[in-house]
Amino acid sequence: MDRYLLEIVDLCKSFPGVQALDRARLQLRPGSIHALMGENGAGKSTMMKCLFGIYRKDSGEILLDGRPVSFQNPREALDNGVSMVHQELNQVLQRSVMDNIWLGRFPGRGVFVDERKMYGDTRAILSDMGISIDPGEKMENLSVSQRQMVEIAKAVSYDARVIVLDEPTSSLTETEVEHLFKIIRKLRDSGCGVVYISHKMEEILAISDEVTVMRDGRWIETAPAHALTMDRIISLIVGRELVDRFPKKENVPGEEILLKVENLKGAYPPTVIDASFELHGGEILGIVGLMGSRRTEMVETLFGIRKKQSGSVYVRGRKVEISSAGQAIRLGMSLVTEERRQTGIFETLSITFNTIIANLDSYCRMGLLDDAKINRDTEGIIQKLRVRTPSRRTKMQSLSGGNQQKVIIGRWLLTRSDIVMMDEPTRGIDVGSKYEIYQLINELAKNGKAVLFVSSEMPEVLGLSDRILVMSGGRVAGILDAREATQEKIMRLAAKYL
Repeated sequence: MDRYLLEIVDLCKSFPGVQALDRARLQLRPGSIHALMGENGAGKSTMMKCLFGIYRKDSGEILLDGRPVSFQNPREALDNGVSMVHQELNQVLQRSVMDNIWLGRFPGRGVFVDERKMYGDTRAILSDMGISIDPGEKMENLSVSQRQMVEIAKAVSYDARVIVLDEPTSSLTETEVEHLFKIIRKLRDSGCGVVYISHKMEEILAISDEVTVMRDGRWIETAPAHALTMDRIISLIVGRELVDRFPKKENVPGEEILLKVENLKGAYPPTVIDASFELHGGEILGIVGLMGSRRTEMVETLFGIRKKQSGSVYVRGRKVEISSAGQAIRLGMSLVTEERRQTGIFETLSITFNTIIANLDSYCRMGLLDDAKINRDTEGIIQKLRVRTPSRRTKMQSLSGGNQQKVIIGRWLLTRSDIVMMDEPTRGIDVGSKYEIYQLINELAKNGKAVLFVSSEMPEVLGLSDRILVMSGGRVAGILDAREATQEKIMRLAAKYL
């Protein structure tokens, strides 16, 4: 008889208007990596939050080492050897790395916190994981990928027997992913059971021992990873065949230069050092680079979020100075940010508010808001982008990550921007929703918009772009025609200024 470290049996959970889990199940063996896959809204994160004590299950059973458990809060789960790294980071950015790792359980020396022991213990954990980050460094000074690694180190620090990783590689470069895989395999070899939630099928097939697919809150299939192919996984996830991974390109880059950047340099490090490029109407320009390449810093400087030190920016041939996001929006620019929870959404407010907030002036008539137009536009975005929600009044925090991202993109569609910048637009998005966003990017370019998108997924950049801009050490290392680009050429340029 098989022994399972964790069993979830016939788990049900509903929210107002939504049946999030419908007799869902999972069986995790000790010393194994079990991938959990499905579209956004399939119930993956909800099931793990029920396990972790964030949500209360409606019915069903959770067994840990054969013993029924029902954790009332995350602390109780942690005390029982269950740890979870969430997709959206929730850290105290003004405090140090070691403060974040030991928050709520600081080592004491009498009535005082033993800072020396905390520093040493943190350094030992980070060193054992091969992470070179100073325990005393403030979290706000770290990159998103470094913060992700700190969160994983925190999970490991609890000596957990069950570790849930929810989209752990969404902010990591290929090198960092390989590093993470070494850590995960080490945890597996020590007897831990790892639940690995991801939409990246190449990773799933590379790291997993078993794979469970969910759809619409239900269990669909569990199979050994070696018995699955990418096409089979896609079919199970979406319930239909996806003939092509990327939609057929129908855009034709035009002659008009909508955005021109010359020798851009940011004011405060870490920032872009030297960037020059042109972006044409109807063109899709992919931006790639390794950790520290300053891709995000570049688009944030262009959008006025970061201060520019020198260089020139031209919009439709006119030289402009952009010192705020408001100015950028008025110039016909938009930006889908990398960290949707931190900088993209108002999570406690409705879909309606989040959809219209960047275009508020267009809804004002004699000092009053036109509610009918607001509701009509919001419903239009929900329908156009297939946002899965019971109502436009639903709070953003109740939506899955993919549906939150669709609302953010819809927000900028309403501004009718001509220059659309997207930073990791498909991060943490399932394969079906990714395809819809790819279609949207193509549609924007087909309609003459200039699209600039940053991505850490090389196949995505190669599959969508007309040209590919490669950054290295804060500089533009080169620009390639996508038809002639290869991963080898891109990686050679990405290492140019390191």
